[in-house]
Amino acid sequence: MSSFKISMAKFIAKVGGPFSKLGSGSGKSFAGIIFTRIAGVDAVSELSKDMGIGSVILTGTNGKTTTTTLLIKLLSSDTQIRSSFESNTINAIASAFIQQKGDLGVFEYGIRNIKYGIPDTVQRVVDPIGVVYTTISQEHTQVAGVKNPFEDYYKAKILLSQGMQRGVIVTNADDPRTALIGLNKEKDVKINYYGIDCDGVEDINGESIECPKCGEMLTYSKHFLNHRGIYTCGCGFKRPKLNVKLTNIELNVDSWKLTIEGDLFNYTVSKNVKFDVEVTVPPFGFHNIYNTLASITTYATFTPKVENIESTVKNVFNNLDMSFIPPGRFEVVDIGGKFVGLGQGDNGDAARINAMFMNQYVDGPLEFIYTTPDEDEEEIFEDHFEVIKSMNPAHLIVVPGRKSIDKAREYYEIMKKEYPDAEFYPLSYDEMAVRIEKLAELARNSDYDYVIMTGCGEEQAMWEEIKKKMINR
Repeated sequence: MSSFKISMAKFIAKVGGPFSKLGSGSGKSFAGIIFTRIAGVDAVSELSKDMGIGSVILTGTNGKTTTTTLLIKLLSSDTQIRSSFESNTINAIASAFIQQKGDLGVFEYGIRNIKYGIPDTVQRVVDPIGVVYTTISQEHTQVAGVKNPFEDYYKAKILLSQGMQRGVIVTNADDPRTALIGLNKEKDVKINYYGIDCDGVEDINGESIECPKCGEMLTYSKHFLNHRGIYTCGCGFKRPKLNVKLTNIELNVDSWKLTIEGDLFNYTVSKNVKFDVEVTVPPFGFHNIYNTLASITTYATFTPKVENIESTVKNVFNNLDMSFIPPGRFEVVDIGGKFVGLGQGDNGDAARINAMFMNQYVDGPLEFIYTTPDEDEEEIFEDHFEVIKSMNPAHLIVVPGRKSIDKAREYYEIMKKEYPDAEFYPLSYDEMAVRIEKLAELARNSDYDYVIMTGCGEEQAMWEEIKKKMINR
């Protein structure tokens, strides 16, 4: 590829860049699409050379967007950065290279399989100095209507960092799958592990999974959230030593106090740094504890101003409000003394997180309004049903969350055996406005003071509109 052709591709992409404002999200990818179509994906490696420090890519099953959002707040306090989130494509990263300024890049990257996610190609052309893993679980494996084997999904995540020969991998030690990725790369790059090291956040219904190293069932001494916790295996695999850890948590209705300690390798100064901070945050849910740990660990790993770590972390998190949570995510709304928890829960892990968050508010009989998965999503339904039963609802309402009303009815008939007085509302996906109005009405007019509404649906629009309708009324 000639330098002239690359320069021309970059110029044309910059000229076309303003049209990207027509897109959504901050990872608008129009300029990147232009560049890669003219110069090819491999030419992105030339763009990446403009980064004085380098690029950090965040991936995982859940928590990517929130962690990226928090990380951008932290790093932007210390240095100018280029960033993208929500678009999850190489074109979004290329757009940030072309249109933004800064020596450090922060890029969210969702990967569901190797073919569409091209993780090994992304690693090669972006040449990141950091890859961050939130968590990896058996959801989001369906791509273009085809169920992707979990082994392939997991391999795709691994490939994003497998070729790294420099930099740092930041990974969740409490998740056996992400922990193993770090352990397998310790000979090539530095690894910074984060996790929980205190009481008060145990998940009593946690799930034990197979050891990702040998296939035997792991033994857990603590479950923190679903399959995350403190684990060991007969093959010798166990949770790695934590570099950044939550050492104390105080839970109140209006705020949470978190104590976080760190001793980790910082890439920019090439040595270990220590910090110890106490922050007060909104009661934002247990899943956001992990997003907080991931963002702080990554920030402390790559900030060029290590002397600012404690002050910046305190400033960002002590001034945090719920607006940092992406639209559509779970939130508890107080409508005239009635607490309604609602938001996306399109897999078992997400639904469990929502239930744990809602349980902070429940002090009486609960109504569960469940929005179902679709055809070929029986595994998601099974996980959802376990969560519903763990909430022990006094009343259950079932509504199609996806397109198939027939499949939703089939799920309802299964649930009715456990909850004989359950109700079913066959609301059409094609008439979304009607569905939104009815769901808001069901929550608003519920006979119960505590209502949880979660499951599948439009990831952002549906849930946000329901919230608005309830709040405005």
